[in-house]
Amino acid sequence: MNKFENMNLVPEILKALKNLDFEEPSEVQGEVIPKFLEGKDLVVKSQTASGKTASFAIPLCQLIDSNENKLKGLVLVPTRELALQVKEDISNIGRLKKIRVAAVFGKQSFKEQLSELKQRVHIISATPGRVLDHIERGNLNPAFIEYVVIDEADKMLNMGFVDQIDKVLKKLPNLKNTYLFSATIPKEIEKLYIRYMKEPEIISVKSKVFNRDKIKEKYIAVDNDDKFKLLLKLLYVYTEESAIIFCNTKEAVKNLYYNLKREKIKVNQLHGDMEQKERLKIMESFKNRGFKVLVATDIAARGIHISHITNVFNYDVPMEKESYVHRIGRSGRGQRQGLAISLVNSRDRKFFKDIEEYVGYKIEKLDIPSYEKMIEGRKKFLENQKSLYENNITIKKEIHGELTKIHLTAGKKKKIRNIDILGALSNLEILTAEDIGIIDIQEGHSYVDILNGKGKNLLNKYKEIKIKGKNVKISLAKDR
Repeated sequence: MNKFENMNLVPEILKALKNLDFEEPSEVQGEVIPKFLEGKDLVVKSQTASGKTASFAIPLCQLIDSNENKLKGLVLVPTRELALQVKEDISNIGRLKKIRVAAVFGKQSFKEQLSELKQRVHIISATPGRVLDHIERGNLNPAFIEYVVIDEADKMLNMGFVDQIDKVLKKLPNLKNTYLFSATIPKEIEKLYIRYMKEPEIISVKSKVFNRDKIKEKYIAVDNDDKFKLLLKLLYVYTEESAIIFCNTKEAVKNLYYNLKREKIKVNQLHGDMEQKERLKIMESFKNRGFKVLVATDIAARGIHISHITNVFNYDVPMEKESYVHRIGRSGRGQRQGLAISLVNSRDRKFFKDIEEYVGYKIEKLDIPSYEKMIEGRKKFLENQKSLYENNITIKKEIHGELTKIHLTAGKKKKIRNIDILGALSNLEILTAEDIGIIDIQEGHSYVDILNGKGKNLLNKYKEIKIKGKNVKISLAKDR
């Protein structure tokens, strides 16, 4: 298997991958990254949860020159949730290389997105309709885009986005390479890539779950009347750190959430009835260990990459086989082992057999834990929850420990530009231009990444600096 160290990646990306706990490339990463870097158009048949986002994020960050103030990469995705997750994943991989990523999608104000697009942006993660709107309104110049990734193409087909993708691709005059990722390749998708891609290489990735070797899969037979009581036993006995429980409907999520709350479990919920801002707030809290258990539907939980999720419980067996793979892949990330347990009632048995046929192996049956184990497990579960969550002792892991984000009390209102901040900071005796990362200028303030471990020294030495002859206060940026 290829190793990241053998792919001629720049040191900043290799360091970011190490910080992100990437050990060895998954099958799709090992296949795609070298060919992407060679400049080939690719059609990749790969399931969700195979590690495919990093397979295009890594070479995109490698190929794009962060010194150029031009939009070079476009990733088209079917949903706003995925647009945000892809933005976060690419940002984490490219941040030390100063690659700036924006997300644009529907149901968010044009004004807010326009403000971000006016800054130095190298890659956009976007839904097709919204990016087309920005291009047609003149908010976004597509002339310099060289790389386009079409992610989850089959889902975009099902959602009726193929015509919009077609229109977007027609507006990209300098396109070098196109990459299409899809779990299946129906005829309409084939027509799309034949029309726009140059002798694409077809890659079919065999593995269904990229981290399957770290995940134990079990199922337990259950009567519907006993389902909730059994879930509680399983939660208490088997949960190592944090758990996510999947239900098939938002009504089931709401009911289970309230029932778990009554049991004094620190729990939250994600489903389609919630506003985007509320979902993002809950996900941020879960990442920072603000609660122990998340109950979610498939659509709301897409793209969750949280290293401390050790347990997945399928309270409802998914009706779509691909959803099972997606769900269990939420656990077993980073250095941790994962455990996925499905509660299977008599109605679910047919769906569960279809899942076993799809993944290609039998899933082991689990016995109901004894009463003694449940009592012991409950005590441990609640003690752990109290020490970490009730006392609000959150453990936020800084992905890039050598990076410090600072806050400046000057922004667009004071006519501050990127080059003004760069000049002022790099003229300080303790910093060079290489130590200054992504600069994000807002209306009344700005944020700057200080690299190479120099941020703390900067904040200790300076409380304010001069930018364009004006005194500007600097401080550690709070979570945004």
